[in-house]
Amino acid sequence: MTAYFVGVKRVLAWPEEKDGKPGYGVKYEDGYISWSPADVFERSYFKLAESDGSKLTENDINRFIAESRTIGFDGKTTLVKATALNGFVSIQASSCVDPKNYDEAIGAAICLERIKDKLWENLGFVLQWANFGLTKDGDL
Repeated sequence: MTAYFVGVKRVLAWPEEKDGKPGYGVKYEDGYISWSPADVFERSYFKLAESDGSKLTENDINRFIAESRTIGFDGKTTLVKATALNGFVSIQASSCVDPKNYDEAIGAAICLERIKDKLWENLGFVLQWANFGLTKDGDL
């Protein structure tokens, strides 16, 4: 019986042409080496800023947000919609009590920080899975 599986892995990769086509040489944790066309590879893997791939950086979090949109609403509320590289959408809101104190830029910064906090948690989960697989203590 066939079934769909979801997996996350960390790989070491380098730009490499094959038969005149751009792509990547890929080395897996078990030492297996393969080649992947650039478009396939770049749809599947996110380059981490940390050279050994052991941790996330603020740069990684910032680069994972493909776009964001800010909307002022009702004179005292700011909404921010951020779309990640994979198309996942996060929306946050920030409001002040008195419209006289409303500043859309401050509201947008608060919302974006909340979105980034969630990305830290979610991408941390992904990196934990990629580094250690589906074991609870990291022992492979």
